[in-house]
Amino acid sequence: MTHILVVDDEAEIRESLETILREEGYVVTSSGTAKESLELIRDVEYDVVLLDIWLPDGDGLEVLARIRELALAAPPEVVIISGHGTIESAVRATKLGAYDFLEKPLSLDRTLLVLKNATEARRLRRDNSEFQQQLAQKAYLTGESIPMKALRQQIRLMAPTNGRVLIYGESGSGKERIARTMHAESLRADRPFIELNCAAIPEDFIESELFGYRHGVTPGGPPEKRGTFERADGGTLFLDEVGDMSLKTQAKVLRTLDEQRFYPVGASQPVHVDVRVIAATNKDLEDEIVKGNFREDLFYRLNVIPFYVPPLRDRMEDIPSLVQEFLSEFGREYGRPRIEISPDAIAALKQYAWPGNVRELRNVVERVLILNPKAIRIERKHLPALLSREGTAKSRVEDFGTLLQAREAYERDYILKKLEECHGNISRAAEALGLERSHLYRKMKALGVTMKEA
Repeated sequence: MTHILVVDDEAEIRESLETILREEGYVVTSSGTAKESLELIRDVEYDVVLLDIWLPDGDGLEVLARIRELALAAPPEVVIISGHGTIESAVRATKLGAYDFLEKPLSLDRTLLVLKNATEARRLRRDNSEFQQQLAQKAYLTGESIPMKALRQQIRLMAPTNGRVLIYGESGSGKERIARTMHAESLRADRPFIELNCAAIPEDFIESELFGYRHGVTPGGPPEKRGTFERADGGTLFLDEVGDMSLKTQAKVLRTLDEQRFYPVGASQPVHVDVRVIAATNKDLEDEIVKGNFREDLFYRLNVIPFYVPPLRDRMEDIPSLVQEFLSEFGREYGRPRIEISPDAIAALKQYAWPGNVRELRNVVERVLILNPKAIRIERKHLPALLSREGTAKSRVEDFGTLLQAREAYERDYILKKLEECHGNISRAAEALGLERSHLYRKMKALGVTMKEA
């Protein structure tokens, strides 16, 4: 809930504002002095401060200046109120960072409107700050393999231009990260980066998502909505999985790219935009053109600068640095200390084919941390069974003459892994395997697993 701090030397005004604002759903705290108000602001996060310009122990504008000097992580919006307002005071308050200036006697309607707008302004400022931090974190390409070095060099050359980009790559290979990095290194870096996953939006809604609508086109919805093209004005629009866009929508996107203007749904006037479009796909668009699923003219508009993102299996040397990045990320998220990973575990990760690419690797790292909350060093035994067996299974799969031989080899490897996890304790291994102790002994004997091996 929105938290308001009322600072005024007149008790009647404080009490009146507290009553009214609480009825409007705000959480309210009040203070009658400059000193107390500054102490409250240091200790509690407020959304808006209603600050009287005349206080018994100081000037309200001096308090405003002190608030700015506190360098709070999420400072409040400050609205100055005064019974002796002058243009000079209002100008000075604005220069010091006040959101607005209200004169006494306060108009209830105007006060509530200013509070609403100030609250929304603070929310937008906070969201923008968080977005910029997230963008900075995601706008970096991890890895020193030859393909990644070449990709970074290509981005440095192409990012400062306004040329449209089409990114090719398998699902989970990092196409969004490429797009974010390109935006961060472009001349539009201080403008919005807006993403739309074309495959995730139902056909009936994708047009309104792209272009917005006016005049309450959707029953029960807001009177208007800004589409992704309008929100990305001056910045970058990332169209992910563009190959899944319908032919009807493709035609409208093509026209927008040509004219840099469009009509929101239900609008009579066009909206002009300046947008750089980066598109991505995991499909062969030239093949889709032959099949009649993608417009050839739109392909040539988008494919000005093609980028190819290599799958993870083609840059296995990047796995150690990617794993360290994910360990740091999830370590912070879950409040864990610095977590290490053993060379043996890294070797096992490098033996896996990673059909889900970087996204799959990231998911595996998160899963391992969740399932091993006390581990400070990730070992091979902590990895999912599929990963730890992958190298051996691939190298031996052609040696099996029958299905029975392949099954026995799998069972032997799995029992050995469980025995290793349980430090050779047969009872614990049997429990982990869901077997009776005597049954496990018989299995071990039949498969040639000895205690020495365990």
